[in-house]
Amino acid sequence: MSTRGRPRGLRLRHVCSSTGQQRRLLNHFISKVPEPTEPSPPSTSSRFTLAVKDNIATTTTTTPSHPTTCASPFLSTYHSPFEATIVTQLRARGARLVGKTNLDEFGMGSHSTHSAAGAVSQPRTPSSPPQPDQNQTRHNNINEDDEYNDLSLLSAGGSSGGSAVAVLTGQADVALGTDTGGSVRLPAAYCGVVGYKPSYGMLSRFGVVPYANSLDTVGLLARRAATLQELMIGGRGGKDGERFQGLWREGDLRDPTCLSAAARARCAKGREGYDGVAERKDGDVLRGLKFGLPLEYNIEELDPGIRDAWAEAARTLQDRFGARVVPVSLPSTRHALAAYYVIAPAEASSNLAKYDGIRYGTRDTEVASDAAAGGVLYAASRGKGFGDEVKRRILLGSYTLSSEAMDNYFIKAQRVRRLVRRDFNRVFALDNPLHEPETFDLADLDESIALEDKWGPEEVDFLLCPTAPTLAPKLDDVMNQNSVDAYMNDVFTVPASLAGLPAISIPMPAASGKATNGGDGVATAGLQLIGQYWDDARLLAVADAVSRTFDSTTLAR
Repeated sequence: MSTRGRPRGLRLRHVCSSTGQQRRLLNHFISKVPEPTEPSPPSTSSRFTLAVKDNIATTTTTTPSHPTTCASPFLSTYHSPFEATIVTQLRARGARLVGKTNLDEFGMGSHSTHSAAGAVSQPRTPSSPPQPDQNQTRHNNINEDDEYNDLSLLSAGGSSGGSAVAVLTGQADVALGTDTGGSVRLPAAYCGVVGYKPSYGMLSRFGVVPYANSLDTVGLLARRAATLQELMIGGRGGKDGERFQGLWREGDLRDPTCLSAAARARCAKGREGYDGVAERKDGDVLRGLKFGLPLEYNIEELDPGIRDAWAEAARTLQDRFGARVVPVSLPSTRHALAAYYVIAPAEASSNLAKYDGIRYGTRDTEVASDAAAGGVLYAASRGKGFGDEVKRRILLGSYTLSSEAMDNYFIKAQRVRRLVRRDFNRVFALDNPLHEPETFDLADLDESIALEDKWGPEEVDFLLCPTAPTLAPKLDDVMNQNSVDAYMNDVFTVPASLAGLPAISIPMPAASGKATNGGDGVATAGLQLIGQYWDDARLLAVADAVSRTFDSTTLAR
């Protein structure tokens, strides 16, 4: 499917994958902004290119203009009269929009395959020695116009797969995504780029089509963690080196979940790094930190290559930089995934109730009367407009919110969510500024966790764990997965989302006997760092230092 700009009236339709070997493009853009024909005035010159996930509203003066489709037929011709706050904020910092990226319909998926525009993919490319100025990216080996055999394509992850591939191919310096249960971090891990989910309420969601309101977070992807650190915390840019304000400072009264200026100041009080990006050596950033290795994340399904790379990363931080690495226990983690797939579909079923083809969305005009379709009003439009995965989650959410099932499912899932948040608060040295300190029952701890003193086990600065349990799978295999198998990809990303904590995925070299995304047995996995609420400044600084450690270690080999 062509990734060029589409005419205004073009309707998306659900695209099913066919069997057999075919030739296809990466399909990571739904619409693209034409290249400027004349140079911009110095006062308006862009500092970086920006790709935006197509569930985030944009406005543009170019022709054709760009609809916000959410990769769904229901919104195939929808043009937003306003722009998302986050897009406006990035434009003010010098962003130039290059296009709207493909995704799972309404953000519901783990591989960017449930899209009316067709599946997103990334090519399997031969490994090449990384160059210091490229930060181990592979975009120089990839051309968006090349056609690839289906059997040589890998999953880009989801639901922000299009944004991750746009960064991977070098077509965008920064890409916007949304992270509800890992939809920015998982694509980042599969594609070998950096994916960051801020603390819940830090970035405005005004102009973002909602999936699950209590979980949705705007996230950012880039090739380097330092790029995101400068945008979030503040830095210098442009030809004259002017200073610009970090995104963390900017609230938005139009988004009720976005923290106010007073709340931001209170949360930042006692936190390090919010006074701007400082020039510090990696050793100074990492030395003396405590990293926790969650025992519950060492699951049986974890790829051996990723497990070994995780252990090697911990050893490197300990041996080279004097950081302390200790085991920690998050006992409620084993219930987090089940709780997420009760809460998220329940909120989705409520958010998508307005899509009926009459009051909102595109109506199915092929039936004479909507009520004639089985006697249910709106049935024809909703049945045709939504894809199978969206309909599956609407049905699941509607059931869990029903009077006979709410107590057994939705209410219990909310209780699990509170336990997950409590587990995180127990292991972090910093307090959560949104909650009063709690007293914990030490009987809940795993027996292998040593106590630092009579008050409990050691407390850590950050958690260190894999982003995904496997390397990027083949796209052909993903198409044959059942829903439960696909949901399992979120097992390491969902807990931080339930607790509203900041988390970032950085590329991590991993051995691979199958060489799924590397020709010589070296693959790229994702290493996830999780911090306490509103400790984003330190998290980004540490992620940048750790990622540069991987660069130097790989180059030394």
